Amino acid sequence: MKKRMITLLAIALILGACLGWGKPASAAESSFKDVPANHWAKKAIDYAVSKGYLKGEGNGSFRPNAAVTRAEFAAILDRVSTNEAKANMGSFSDLAGHWSEKEVSEAAAKGFLSVGDYSNGFKPGTALTRVEMAKWMASGLAAKDEDYKTALSDTKETIVPVTEYYKGGLNKADYPYVSVVLGTGLMSGYPDDSFGAGKTTTRAEVAVILQRYEGTQEKAASSFRDLSELREVGLTGTNVKTVAPKLSITDGGLQEIYNKNINLRNGIAVLQIHHYIFIPGSSMADLGSVYGKMFVDKEYMVNPKTYLVLIDETLTPNADNFTYQRYLGAIDNDLKAGLRIDGDVTKKFGYKTPPNDGSHFFDKGKGIRFWSAGMFMKTLNDNEDRYSNAVTANDGTTIRIVYKK
Repeated sequence: MKKRMITLLAIALILGACLGWGKPASAAESSFKDVPANHWAKKAIDYAVSKGYLKGEGNGSFRPNAAVTRAEFAAILDRVSTNEAKANMGSFSDLAGHWSEKEVSEAAAKGFLSVGDYSNGFKPGTALTRVEMAKWMASGLAAKDEDYKTALSDTKETIVPVTEYYKGGLNKADYPYVSVVLGTGLMSGYPDDSFGAGKTTTRAEVAVILQRYEGTQEKAASSFRDLSELREVGLTGTNVKTVAPKLSITDGGLQEIYNKNINLRNGIAVLQIHHYIFIPGSSMADLGSVYGKMFVDKEYMVNPKTYLVLIDETLTPNADNFTYQRYLGAIDNDLKAGLRIDGDVTKKFGYKTPPNDGSHFFDKGKGIRFWSAGMFMKTLNDNEDRYSNAVTANDGTTIRIVYKK
């Protein structure tokens, strides 16, 4: 009898070795035939499967390049989320009897998605778009933490550092959701700096994003500097507080003069300032701002002693034959206007900057909105606070920047 028990135990151990019983989940799930050892997302896939967030196909494959459907991602978010479910948030008529019915309903109850957004049905088999993914994750964070909800409000008017912001392809209603996922690092743009709002996401990409979300949902919104920068720009029109802590804004902040008329030298032109973006980085490898890629490329020589200041302005010439050279000659303050932005970034992101080849750009009496670039010293030679580059609007409103000790 004892011999028989030993034999049965040996057989069980052999079967367990073959079937993966008793192994750590990461080891058991690491043998998908379509996820080789050198796959870029292998570690994330193994982790997601070991946690039960994602599953294999039951035939030894994972399908890493397959698009994720609405039903799949809702179910995944329900599994990874630590949100508390609220009362019944409604149901989708086209989910009755569907495998995902329970998990989609729970994802809605946890704040990730709204039944009202899918009045024509949830259509569970539809491939999830990247902007939907952004909205669901940002909404889930907002449902868990009030400050993320505030962040969504703060970024309604921000500049989103993706090519679609100026070129089109991103609805203004989606600015806050995209800002939150970019600002927290949950999602990133493509190598061409587009966000790809209408594109879909693969199962491999989702595995990576889930790992990020798992950690992000436990962190405060204020812990993400990029998100803080996007919020500041949305609220004040500038990022100076976030990226230039050695500077202090006085007299109510830079936004006090936004959209007010400001004369250039001799009244040759009138401008309105809409945004100031400070780039503090001292190298191309680290520009120190989420907006660096929008305004800086190889044509710009980074100066470690100065901030690069980008000025979003509307200028209306009061004279005929107003050229870029006349514009430069009328500048009497580095925070009023600046040089054109060189390189390929203007074309890449789709915003305007004056040409330097003499081609037509300005028209008398007609306002034109564009970006220019100025410089602002990072430090003074002494240890005293000092006002610098005060800008006064035509109505007398003045803003100043103070260097801190």
